[in-house]
Amino acid sequence: MKTSIAGSIVAMVTPMEADGSLDESGFDRLLEWHIEAGTHAVVIAGTTGESATLSHEEHCDLVAHAARRAAGRIPVIAGAGSNNTREALHLTHSAREHGADAALLVTPYYNKPSQEGLYRHYRTIAEAVDIPQILYNVPSRTACDLELETVLRLAELDNIVAIKDATGDVERGRELVRRCAVANVAVYSGEDAATFELMRAGARGAISVTANVVPVKMAQMCDLALAGDFDLSAALDDELRPLHKELFVQGNPAPVKWALRRLRMIPSGIRLPLVELDARFHDQVEAAMEHAGIQPADAARNSYG
Repeated sequence: MKTSIAGSIVAMVTPMEADGSLDESGFDRLLEWHIEAGTHAVVIAGTTGESATLSHEEHCDLVAHAARRAAGRIPVIAGAGSNNTREALHLTHSAREHGADAALLVTPYYNKPSQEGLYRHYRTIAEAVDIPQILYNVPSRTACDLELETVLRLAELDNIVAIKDATGDVERGRELVRRCAVANVAVYSGEDAATFELMRAGARGAISVTANVVPVKMAQMCDLALAGDFDLSAALDDELRPLHKELFVQGNPAPVKWALRRLRMIPSGIRLPLVELDARFHDQVEAAMEHAGIQPADAARNSYG
């Protein structure tokens, strides 16, 4: 593979105070927690990190801060996608300049480019910025689907090293894994519920929302799958399966932020137009947390009550 990054890659939330201001100390606490827990890499300022409502300055500063704080202890992947190729170039340049190990580039959303437009978008960025780049296909959010043949064209570029597949289509994902292996391009599951099946087919890990809440178990599950121990990996996945579902019961990252608040890891802030998780969902998210073996007391050392 063109990249050595594999395993549980957390799509890390961006902690915020109740007024929406960034909580830098909370950010540092989460990053250290993931390093201690064995998380294999972090994505900063992705969808779960509320990139859509971060200013460009906040976005770039978060990536720079994460790279400094990580100090080589864990790979830092910067969210750098946009539906504006020039803006994506700017964010990818910034990621490289600030020490990120790779950039994650979502397909351009809203403006619905053709496959040729997608190819040229990604090729332009890959040829301009010398940093490993991860394609990100999530049609349910972008109204834009990156087709397999376009992925394989892009795989010919040296610094296109992986793809995050968040289509939720396991059969399609298996074919993606099979075809990308020939091109030495890694596939990461972008849907927690599909991770085990895709890893059994040869995917190299997951860019995970669930890992925000259960970093140790997600790391263990991925390590076991990478080692070919699918029986034990499946057993862990069974424990996490309700959480995979309930963390998407409302718009991401509202449920995962509520769960982390419940664990006293972060304050309650989230930016409009998203709002805190509706109270009618609290019991089912908490039940999923309990099924995964976690309780609020597990994080009692943290400062948020």
